[in-house]
Amino acid sequence: MEPSHTDVTPDSLHSASHCQLVSVVLARIGDKWSVLVVMFLADGPKRFNELKRAIGSVSQRMLTLTLRGLERDGLVSRTVTPTIPPRVDYELTELGHSLRGPVQALGGWAFENHQRIWDARSAFDARKEAS
Repeated sequence: MEPSHTDVTPDSLHSASHCQLVSVVLARIGDKWSVLVVMFLADGPKRFNELKRAIGSVSQRMLTLTLRGLERDGLVSRTVTPTIPPRVDYELTELGHSLRGPVQALGGWAFENHQRIWDARSAFDARKEAS
């Protein structure tokens, strides 16, 4: 690679239509509840209440909406077993499993850098209070 070869991304990826497509996908997989659901389903299928207990701070409505959105996007499958009461299991699809790597990498990055982020926030807030 020559020093002049700094842009290795094709120009076509920077078009407005590509940015809009990426934005729509990132809106789904980038919210905190979706990331947590993907992480908790990485080990295998879970029932709704198992997910709710594992995540903790999510409301029933928000978890329902998150699971529905992930199912709609093909990342999670929902299986109803006709028992009394009906059993509903959620699990990652093949596409959902392909998201595990990026989600785990992002989680690792957040864990490694959380102190730097808190320090930057504190410094920013101190500067704002001083001005």
